[in-house]
Amino acid sequence: MATDNKIQFWRRNAKVPGRFLKDAPKPNTLAIKSKKASSFHEFARSTNDAWDIGDDEDDDFLGAARLSSLPPPLPSTPQPPVPPQSSSNNLNVTEAPQTDSRAPQKPECGRDQAKTDSRPTNGRVVKSCSEAQLSTAAVRSPLQKQQSLPVRPIIPLVARISDQNASGAPPMTVREKSRLDKFRQLLASPNTDLEELRKHSWSGIPREVRPITWRLLSGYLPANMERRELVLKRKREEYFGFIEQYYHSRTDEHHRDTYRQIHIDIPRTNPLIPLFQQPLVQEVFERILFIWAIRHPASGYVQGINDLVTPFFVVFLSEFVEEDVENFEVSALPLETQRNIEADSFWCMSKLLDGIQDNYTFAQPGIQIKVKALEELVSRIDEDVHSHFQRYEVEYLQFAFRWMNNLLMRELPLRCTIRLWDTYQAEAEGFSHFHLYVCAAFLIEWRKEILSMVDFQGLLMLLQNLPTIHWGNEEVGLLLAEAYRLKYMFADAPNHYRR
Repeated sequence: MATDNKIQFWRRNAKVPGRFLKDAPKPNTLAIKSKKASSFHEFARSTNDAWDIGDDEDDDFLGAARLSSLPPPLPSTPQPPVPPQSSSNNLNVTEAPQTDSRAPQKPECGRDQAKTDSRPTNGRVVKSCSEAQLSTAAVRSPLQKQQSLPVRPIIPLVARISDQNASGAPPMTVREKSRLDKFRQLLASPNTDLEELRKHSWSGIPREVRPITWRLLSGYLPANMERRELVLKRKREEYFGFIEQYYHSRTDEHHRDTYRQIHIDIPRTNPLIPLFQQPLVQEVFERILFIWAIRHPASGYVQGINDLVTPFFVVFLSEFVEEDVENFEVSALPLETQRNIEADSFWCMSKLLDGIQDNYTFAQPGIQIKVKALEELVSRIDEDVHSHFQRYEVEYLQFAFRWMNNLLMRELPLRCTIRLWDTYQAEAEGFSHFHLYVCAAFLIEWRKEILSMVDFQGLLMLLQNLPTIHWGNEEVGLLLAEAYRLKYMFADAPNHYRR
């Protein structure tokens, strides 16, 4: 009976991430208790429907995919890339709580009629709904996902993606100008000192130099300045060579399920941010994820990997965008710029995943090891919290699985994720080993709220809906400082589980 109750809890609860409910759930008045899962597979079976959606969301997706065109080649006379804009403006993408908006609205594109527009279509990566609006001769979009997914309302949120603290600090202080000058000096040297660059990046990277710094710290670009342009050109051409060689196979029987899952997951990626609901952006993400999946058959595509593209995409887009990124129409960029952002996002995401790929292989052993290490670490850091979980039979796997799978991206606003990744790029094994201590510090941050909850369901709902929407650089900085302290005070705690 307890197991049945636990399964029903995951199926019925509206707050489970990724769950789109067609009808409002009835209040559950039963006291739900959890029993220890005898295996990881039992846990997976009891939660795997949290991502399920109706069949209407992917009807005819394979037929539509067969009509989808590849990104067009560059024109013989490519347009010059848009120069980076002034650094005085902040990157303003909002991150909303993981809630759903299902109010019926008109689709962005008509099914039977294309809208006209005076803008040229030369700067497009793919043919999409947005492109159909720009040509009277265009037909409706080949991809169907925007027809089944309602247009999300633009919700004004207090916290935006910016380099300001939540308290509203000025955009550029004397200290920040000095730090920016130091970064520019390091980046302008013939051979960038990567160790020195990591040292300065640990406490945050200025927005103006974040794209080039991320490319260097991820290992995508060489430290030698003279080689960078050549490497960028070669790697970008290599990525689009993969597109030409493999992307058409997404409808083949062998890859059909992979593409179907990617196609379903993409609209769920930051669903309240208009940027990520643009058909062109969604098609970019589909190509990135599909090419990565077929080039890594040991893991393939796993739900959650789609989230890991977004910080890279936003950071590389910010080089060319002065206004709010959340509402920016990516199709307004020149074709070459669009292609460069896509290719760079693919390669940097690939570099990240190279260090944590065992998180996504069969049975996800990397995540299981990290969750167990987190449990042992918390038991040593805060015995009260650990005992509280035991008393109410809360398993770490029930909340920390997502923390490891999505690198806390579902728990933090996107602006905080970008700041967090500045440090992860600078820290040795940042996305794997140091992330464990960040998760421990993040958990203990909420100890008061955790200890005040005296039932299983309340604890689980708290841990899955922690109120971080107003967090900024200051809160992330304190979190990272605490994680750094824990790393050196309890460095031996997770060694038994490290790989």
